[in-house]
Amino acid sequence: MNSPRAVTRADHVTEVIPFPAGDGTPLTLVHVTSAAPPDAGAPDKGPVLLVHGAGVRAELFRPPLPRTLVDALLEDGWDVWLLNWRASIDLEPLSWTLGDAAVYDHPAAVEYVLGVTGAETLKAVIHCQGSVSFTMAAVAGLLPRVDTVVSNAVSLHPVIPLWSVIKITYLAELLKPFTPYLSPAWGYKSNGYFSRILRSMVKATHHECDNLVCRLVSFTYGSGRPALWSHENLDEATHNWISGEFAEVPFTFLSEMGRSVLARRMVAAGNHPELPANFLAEAPQTDARFSFLAGRNNRCFLPESQERTFAFFQDHRPGKDSLHLLSGYGHLDVFFGARAWADTYPVILKELNR
Repeated sequence: MNSPRAVTRADHVTEVIPFPAGDGTPLTLVHVTSAAPPDAGAPDKGPVLLVHGAGVRAELFRPPLPRTLVDALLEDGWDVWLLNWRASIDLEPLSWTLGDAAVYDHPAAVEYVLGVTGAETLKAVIHCQGSVSFTMAAVAGLLPRVDTVVSNAVSLHPVIPLWSVIKITYLAELLKPFTPYLSPAWGYKSNGYFSRILRSMVKATHHECDNLVCRLVSFTYGSGRPALWSHENLDEATHNWISGEFAEVPFTFLSEMGRSVLARRMVAAGNHPELPANFLAEAPQTDARFSFLAGRNNRCFLPESQERTFAFFQDHRPGKDSLHLLSGYGHLDVFFGARAWADTYPVILKELNR
């Protein structure tokens, strides 16, 4: 019996599908199937939704690696859907909050996928602010047809390094009058005098590599050099590729996150009666099983973020959920590290298959 052929990017058949969020904001889903002939008797495991973080896009899950998470999911029999929610740089920039995404984006995306696939439920792999907003929606009872969630980096408890606390609570307030957003893309394209000043400041204070977008990402999102990955975990092609994968992140979100950091729990911004004032005040209003992932070297959100949320879930339903602390990994190299195929993808697949 021949071994099944590995799925690669060359086998991907990609369809970009526009659909509206609950408030009419235009979003897209990227449906990825494989042109490779399925193995006889290959399982059809149903839809899995992948949700990116802030100021990036759905392609985050398809870096220029020989083997991506999307490849691994297709090969394992999953129907793969990548969501561009309102924080995506593939959409028209707008001022957004995590509360907006929790109420309008994720419920609409889940219902769309279930509607076109005919599946009764789906599973989700969610990252960073996509994880925060998706978890907010789940614990508020807005995602009753999601049965399994693999969450990376942070969910209900944003815990960040001290220097990041200073930046998001004080420095951000000083910068806000000069621009409605920050953008690591200012590393290769200017947008007025403020972007040039900030780029010069980062060039003077961050010397960790020759990729200025990489250095601006660390300034914007964390306290490490770099903050979102270890350079040792990235191959050269991926380190170059990130230059085109980061752009605007609005102060509406940064202010919301700053207030949440000080509160030591997520506090949704805006007027959303669908969301509780305190997400921790009562048991999660979801039957979905959660698996929380945290890179031990994460300098964007400390591993304690996921440990606290896991403890909250354990208090209400002991033994149902799980926590994985990933040694040698940080924030985003969990998905696009050169050896993620061997170290982290198996953890994600195992949790989806439980």
